[in-house]
Amino acid sequence: MSRKRREIEVFSLSFLDVVSCGFGAIILLLVISKFAAPLARERAAATMTATIAQVERRTTRDAAQARTVARRIRSAEDEQAVLTAKINSLRREIEAARAQLTLVEARKAKLGGEEKGIEEAREKLSAEMERLARSARPRPRDNVVGGIPVDSEYVIFIIDTSGSMQNYAWPLVGRKMKEILEIYPKVKGIQVMNDMGEFMFSQYAGRWIPDSPARRRAILDTLSSWSPFSNSSPVEGITAAIRRFYAADKKISIYVFGDDFARGATLDSVVETVARLNKAGAGGRRRVRIHAIGFPVLLTKSPGAPGIIRFSALMRRLAEDNGGSFVGLNSL
Repeated sequence: MSRKRREIEVFSLSFLDVVSCGFGAIILLLVISKFAAPLARERAAATMTATIAQVERRTTRDAAQARTVARRIRSAEDEQAVLTAKINSLRREIEAARAQLTLVEARKAKLGGEEKGIEEAREKLSAEMERLARSARPRPRDNVVGGIPVDSEYVIFIIDTSGSMQNYAWPLVGRKMKEILEIYPKVKGIQVMNDMGEFMFSQYAGRWIPDSPARRRAILDTLSSWSPFSNSSPVEGITAAIRRFYAADKKISIYVFGDDFARGATLDSVVETVARLNKAGAGGRRRVRIHAIGFPVLLTKSPGAPGIIRFSALMRRLAEDNGGSFVGLNSL
């Protein structure tokens, strides 16, 4: 019985030792963990702070890179807009060049047709001039100077004031006017109009300028700078002069200076109109003589131009029908 109790006590003592050691280990772990926790937190906080700083630096760097990329994108877009505008401008220039080329080709074709028409018109006018020459009626002449009758008491000058005459023939126009005035030592009245019927002196519009040496000088002086509008056709001036100054009791001579008869009225219609206005007197002679001087501007500056041929044909016919003379100058 005593042996059994001894065994129980031995076992009980060992069990207590084990339990005590276990509790001691637990207490030691608690002590260790209590002192280790702040250090771990500090390390974790330091690691977290470093990580956050690294992330912030990376974020800042990425933001800077993003701004750089955005600037490059905007620059590229601006360059693209400039290039697009240049491309559109070049396209418009190409279209304009194509349109211009088409226009030039059309004009070239038109000029080819006009050259053919000019040649045909020249042939017709040559035939008309030959016909007029054959049908010219002989007429008596009295008081003739240089082939020009100078029996008139009133003189009207009708002058083409177009650019071609102003630029190339104006000094010669002044000399010829002076020469014509000199073959009329004294007349009862003078008048100067342009081919549109506009008067040189507005104060004498529609009435005669009294003849005197001073007024003749004034006419020649004014002529040098006189340049009213002209349509390069003598028809308006001739008809206006006859309508305004025709009188059964007056002998009148009209002197037409020109280089061109632009397209418009036909030759026959002009001849018929003048014949109707310039009625014949008692002796069958028309009251208004029509003389003309043709200046060869177009012959020297625009060879082949039909205007000078039309002018020559018209004035030659009017001179023949109205008791005058036509003089074609061969040099400027």
